[in-house]
Amino acid sequence: MNAVKIIANNKRASYDFEIIEKFETGIVLVGTEVKSLRLGKCSLNEAHISIDTNGEAWAYNINIPHYEFGNINNHEESRKRKLLLKKKELTYLQHKAQAQGMTIVPTKIYFKKSIVKLEIALAKGKKHHDKRADTAKKDVEKRLRRGLYDE
Repeated sequence: MNAVKIIANNKRASYDFEIIEKFETGIVLVGTEVKSLRLGKCSLNEAHISIDTNGEAWAYNINIPHYEFGNINNHEESRKRKLLLKKKELTYLQHKAQAQGMTIVPTKIYFKKSIVKLEIALAKGKKHHDKRADTAKKDVEKRLRRGLYDE
C-alpha cells in the first residue's frame, strides 16, 4: 500500500553509468520546492551527489523550477540540497566512491505516501564502446518484440 508517485526519472544515468546498487534517501526541501514538485516539475539530468568532509551527502544541480504562485520568498532553482542518509550508508557510499572510483548519481525523485524521496545509485562510468554495445542490444530486443526478425 505504499503509494509511490514518480516525479522525474534520470534516463541519462542508466545510459552513462552501469548501476551497481540503489539507495532510497530523504531530501531537505523548502515549502515552495515541494509545491513545485507536486505539479510534477523537476529535472535530474545534470544532477550529481557528493559527500563532503563532514560526512554529509549533498545533491547538486537538481533543477526544481520556481513555484508559479510563490512570492518573493521563492526558492533558488538549482541550489545544493542535503540528503538524509544513515551514517552507515554514508560511510559505505563514501568508501565505495573513493576507493573503487565509483560515482553517486540520482536516478529518480518521487513521493512515497506524502514524503519526497530521492533514489540514488552507486554507479560505474561506461566507456564509449559499452554505450554502443548497450544501444545495439536494446535495438535487437526492440526488433524481436516487434517481430521484425524471422527465426
